[in-house]
Amino acid sequence: MLSQSTYLSSDPGTIRKGTALALVVAGFVTFVNMWCTQAILPVLAKSLHVSPALTGYTVTAPLLATAAVAPIIGTISDRTGRRVFIRGAALLLVIPTVLAAFSTSLAMLIACRFTQGLLLPFIFTVTIAYISDEMSPTNAMKMVGIYTSGTISGGFSGRLIVGFITSLFNWRAAFLVIGLITLTAALTIAFLLPQEKHFKPNTSISGALASFPDHLSNKRLLGTYAVGFGVLFSLVSVFTFINFRLAEAPYNLGPAALGAIFVVYLGGVAVSPVAGKLGARTNQRTLMAGCIGLVLTGLTLTLASPLWLICLGLLMICLGIFPQQTLATGFVGVAARSARSTAVGLYVTFYYIGGSFGGVVPAAAWHSTGWIGCAAITALVQLCMLGFAWKTWREA
Repeated sequence: MLSQSTYLSSDPGTIRKGTALALVVAGFVTFVNMWCTQAILPVLAKSLHVSPALTGYTVTAPLLATAAVAPIIGTISDRTGRRVFIRGAALLLVIPTVLAAFSTSLAMLIACRFTQGLLLPFIFTVTIAYISDEMSPTNAMKMVGIYTSGTISGGFSGRLIVGFITSLFNWRAAFLVIGLITLTAALTIAFLLPQEKHFKPNTSISGALASFPDHLSNKRLLGTYAVGFGVLFSLVSVFTFINFRLAEAPYNLGPAALGAIFVVYLGGVAVSPVAGKLGARTNQRTLMAGCIGLVLTGLTLTLASPLWLICLGLLMICLGIFPQQTLATGFVGVAARSARSTAVGLYVTFYYIGGSFGGVVPAAAWHSTGWIGCAAITALVQLCMLGFAWKTWREA
């Protein structure tokens, strides 16, 4: 691993604005595409003449594709470099995004969404490895916090933009707008992201594959993977099943009002860079404990009856969960002994598997005990995350 002085010889304690912008845009465009259909599932069902439940596959398809290919992408990137994949994938992502606008069936739309999911890890996974390679540990933690703000903004903007354009025109026009945004982002990355200076290639595929047992025997990484699993599990669990509660009496919120609930995501945009800066200066385990405390407090507030208290609880949950992602993602680069991109790829796999479980496991609790059961399961997952982080995370 490169020493602090080696990094600082070309990075004197600052993060260049052009590089930071390119990395933030990479995070933004990834999650604009990842979540863009979540706000228009009823519209898709009506337009494509299928049941609303089936349109949910347009959300799960990119998640499953991302989870499946992320470790493989890490292996390839560890051999050939970072920037070429980030730039290339961003440009190629325009193609399935635009093709989605011309889908004549749900199957075609799902295929386009799955293809998007195959490309997204080339941006997300490799970008985290790029940050870990090219910046000192202190600056890397700060940059991950800034980068995470871009991913959160992208996830929120994808839902908001597609919902807004669909309401004005139709969902096909919305995909074309997302395609234009993706093209603009790809060109920004191509022009602003500098060539690697500290990347050391692993020229042997067998050597790269050999990193998997190393990562999976690294207790610090395993603990971080468990934390990542819990992060997306918690987020999907909360924002899937709280909608069911708020759609029922006495709230009876409609789709527009339920979509507006995602405004609380913006709280995560504000606190993620702060978490990155604090993570570079203080004990990450202590910060994780504080974040989990916020989430548990927020879950408690969502059990109340007044709508404003429920919304406050959801905001607190976001203020806790999104910094957890910053801390966990940043710690992967610290904990990995080699082949950082492969390590990040495994993290992404565990992260999205956690999200898949978060949409399924609490369902039985919802049918039997309602929201209180879903909140209890989420709280249990958060406490397990604290146990893993406290036991396996150590100072670098």
